[in-house]
Amino acid sequence: MKSAIRKAVGSAGVGVAVAAMSLTGASAAHAESPTQGCPYPYVCFYVDNDALLAGKPMSKYKDVTTSYQAVTARPHYGVLNTRNDDVVYLRLQGGGSICLPPNSSTVFANSAVVNGIKISSSATC
Repeated sequence: MKSAIRKAVGSAGVGVAVAAMSLTGASAAHAESPTQGCPYPYVCFYVDNDALLAGKPMSKYKDVTTSYQAVTARPHYGVLNTRNDDVVYLRLQGGGSICLPPNSSTVFANSAVVNGIKISSSATC
């Protein structure tokens, strides 16, 4: 996590500044040590970037679903996807969603509020 990529994501008229950080992928064939406090094969939510860096997730999800699961709507989420082959869709309270690729993380800017998560078995967004 030495470098951060800044990009603007627009969806349904919502502009969100996102810092995406690539994580090293690891094989699903063996047990892995937790990454940022989030063990494989979970998707973890952090109250903010400081909690993500400290490895203190506030919630974890691992089930592939066909619809969104509700999450407590909060701004400033950090989200980490430790899954090797599955993407994660994050539903925004203002409308639209963002796709998080396998083995990656993102931190939302002030105005973004995530209120749902859907883990897909697809390997690409």
